[in-house]
Amino acid sequence: MTESDVSQWYEEELDEVEDEYPIDQYDLTASPNDFNVSTLFSFIESGAVKIPGFQRHYVWDQKRASKLIESLIIGLPVPQIFLYEEARNSFLVIDGQQRLMSIYYFINQRFPRKQKRVELRRVFEKHGGIPDEVLHDDEYFAKFNLELPAHLPEQPNRFNKLNYSTLGDYKTAFDLRPIRNIIVKQVSPKDDDSAIYEIFNRLNSGGVNLTAQEIRMSLYHSEFYQMLARANLRDDWRRLLALQDPDLHAKDIEFLLRGFAMLENGSGYRPSMIKFLNSYSKTGKHISPDHTSYLEELFGSFLYACSDLNPSAFQSATRRFSVTVFESVFAAVCTEPHRTRTLVEGKVSPESITALREDGRFQESVQRRTADRKQVETRLQRARALVRLA
Repeated sequence: MTESDVSQWYEEELDEVEDEYPIDQYDLTASPNDFNVSTLFSFIESGAVKIPGFQRHYVWDQKRASKLIESLIIGLPVPQIFLYEEARNSFLVIDGQQRLMSIYYFINQRFPRKQKRVELRRVFEKHGGIPDEVLHDDEYFAKFNLELPAHLPEQPNRFNKLNYSTLGDYKTAFDLRPIRNIIVKQVSPKDDDSAIYEIFNRLNSGGVNLTAQEIRMSLYHSEFYQMLARANLRDDWRRLLALQDPDLHAKDIEFLLRGFAMLENGSGYRPSMIKFLNSYSKTGKHISPDHTSYLEELFGSFLYACSDLNPSAFQSATRRFSVTVFESVFAAVCTEPHRTRTLVEGKVSPESITALREDGRFQESVQRRTADRKQVETRLQRARALVRLA
């Protein structure tokens, strides 16, 4: 499947409208701080500032990153960065990921090769960062020497081809250059992240807004989400998706999230789907490591139970991956094992999947207003009634 095909690989739920949250009902603070470049780098290195590699992969080329570095060296203003303070000395990047990663790569004197960025995303998801052995592997990274055009035909840019270690007298100026950071904090209510979700939605930049799932993965990062990231790389899962590489906007992880959310909280589903998934994602931050490990094993047993199925079993009539079919089958197959904290035993009957997809009530529930409570309930009920293990 080519990169241009990916956007057409799954079935869109066109009746799902994104929610806007009434921010004025929340008590928020936004405090300006001028951290210098060296401090920001140390924040990233220590993990105080978190830039999830799965939020959005690094997209800048070396010329654009070089222009940012040049601006910092000579003291030109650069756009401010927005951080969300989730706890003391713990910040999530709302807006500014590309700028911060450019600084991080420049100081490390390494620049990610374009053809390796999808693979690097997998490395980041697996390790929670980029290990030193990968950072210094020329297969993944090239030297980060500034690529800056001449100001005039016979007047070369004095910073062109320099790197962090060869900046000379300019190195100190670069290290100490302040960048305005706006730190957003939700004071109250403490148990509701809705306003912060909307701030993510409004403030992210770069020409294309983050998807709802990309925002979730920044706002609700946890061991549970790390498990979803690992599960998303499984070959048997990618076979069912009929997509070799992870989706750049994390739709495949959203499908996994929906499956687990319907399994564990489907009986309490209330529209909208976005709020439902946000709430479950927040719950995921408090799932114990033991339960997270169990859910990962349960998913593995489900994939084995589906190993005799053709990938088309989870596709719609338009031959796109259908999350409504997947989540219904997943919840149906895993409900009893989940109740008894066991694993799925047996193989999913292909005939029962066909019976589900041809069922009149199920078909009605996936054709319109798919996120309505009654439609979701109908899908889950029909899947539990029809899907069988052989």
